[in-house]
Amino acid sequence: MTQSMTAAAAKRASHKTQHVRSAGDWVTLVLLVVAALVVLFPLLVLTVNAFKTQADYNATGPLSLPKSFTMEGIVSFWTTTKFPLKFMNSLIISLVVAVAAVVLSVLNSFALGIGKVKGNTWIVLAIMLANMMPQEALLYPLYTMFKAAGLYNTKLAIIIIFTIIQSAYGTYLLSSVYGTFPQAILEAAAIDGASRWQVLRKVVLPISWPTISVLFVFFFVWTWNEYMIPMAFLMGDDVQTIPLALATLQGQHTMEATTLASASLLSIVPTIIFFIIFQRKLSQGITAGAVK
Repeated sequence: MTQSMTAAAAKRASHKTQHVRSAGDWVTLVLLVVAALVVLFPLLVLTVNAFKTQADYNATGPLSLPKSFTMEGIVSFWTTTKFPLKFMNSLIISLVVAVAAVVLSVLNSFALGIGKVKGNTWIVLAIMLANMMPQEALLYPLYTMFKAAGLYNTKLAIIIIFTIIQSAYGTYLLSSVYGTFPQAILEAAAIDGASRWQVLRKVVLPISWPTISVLFVFFFVWTWNEYMIPMAFLMGDDVQTIPLALATLQGQHTMEATTLASASLLSIVPTIIFFIIFQRKLSQGITAGAVK
């Protein structure tokens, strides 16, 4: 009985000791909180001004709280730019590109990193050099190609372009990861009679799933925020994305500051929600990469 009580007391003391923070821990925590506030401050200012009246903004400036909340700016942007249609265009393009680019990256990387395709080092080098090419250099040849193919001013053109661009980055990243894949696991699967497809589906994918999840999140956010290539390829109002709607509204009208804040808030909220939904997967992928 005495030994049991002693063990319990020791366990409580150990548990209490583990939760004691040093002065350095508290300093680090305070600095992280300050850094988070600095990062979130522009978003907070944007949100506050999105619910102000223009008269309130002119009288008190952008840093004061609104005297009365209003949805006029949000309603104006929602109706003027056909926001639901632009939102669906951005969502469809971003989701399809993210999924297709991840699938293409995995297949390419499996062939280059694990399949040991002849000349794989030169292929990866070529992909890396292609990633360094600015988008401005791609506009004219892509325009000529898709104009001749009859895909100009369509969502499919943007999906194809960004699937290739994003998968090039994904292939470069994953091929280096798969190149260091434990050979013992692959050999064990081969001894068990697993085919190449089974090795990819049952061995490689489960282990590399956190990294793939990170790529999926990045591909979605990057595609959602793209502006230059969609601006050159999506002329019709029915196929434009949210960034184009925001830019078009600024170009066609003299926008009030509160309406601009509302438009900006509506354009970034979907990506914030998407990031929050997949935050755990993103954290797991980054942690897995660091541990490896």
